Amino acid sequence: MLLVATVIGSGIMAERLAGGNDAVALLGNTAATGAVLYVLIALLGPISGAQFNPAVTLMLGARSRAAVIAVQILAAVAGTVLAHLMFGHAALEIGAKARTGPAIWLGEFVATFGLLLTIRLGLRYRAESVPALVAAWIVAGYWFTSSTSFANPAVTLARALTDSFAGIRMIDVPAFVLAQLAGAFAGYHVSGWLTAEEQRP
Repeated sequence: MLLVATVIGSGIMAERLAGGNDAVALLGNTAATGAVLYVLIALLGPISGAQFNPAVTLMLGARSRAAVIAVQILAAVAGTVLAHLMFGHAALEIGAKARTGPAIWLGEFVATFGLLLTIRLGLRYRAESVPALVAAWIVAGYWFTSSTSFANPAVTLARALTDSFAGIRMIDVPAFVLAQLAGAFAGYHVSGWLTAEEQRP
């Protein structure tokens, strides 16, 4: 909930203050998202594994995946409502920002591929740095991927319920989610391949 409230709320604030400059708005949106990811993962990782992302839960979750994913989706929608109420918007809106096409889908594949690679290799080699590593990957992804790195199916659905800077059309959500799941699958298996040699007896 707090992650999505930050993504959408900072997008609304950034758009209001940027005077029509999308680059400045994206910079503000990026900084807030990276900061809150670091805080939430550092604080909630020891409690719940910081599972905010259905794609990550599908690849790494040990049990109760369906229940965890249901909570992730409900909490993400609650985050949209929270952000809207803080900024005087209707609780839920219809996203109108088009985000579609092969280039955008490739961006989402890359964003989620890199996220799984970051998490798995980070947990193996730099466990204490995972909050910073994940936050850094998402911050970078905002700027180097064509999709601005949603990399999270629950967040993607929640962002279809806002007609703000962070929004996406609902019709574009299924292809985004498919690209994310494909990227997560590839990232999981490539990270396993990279560490396969040292896992052998």
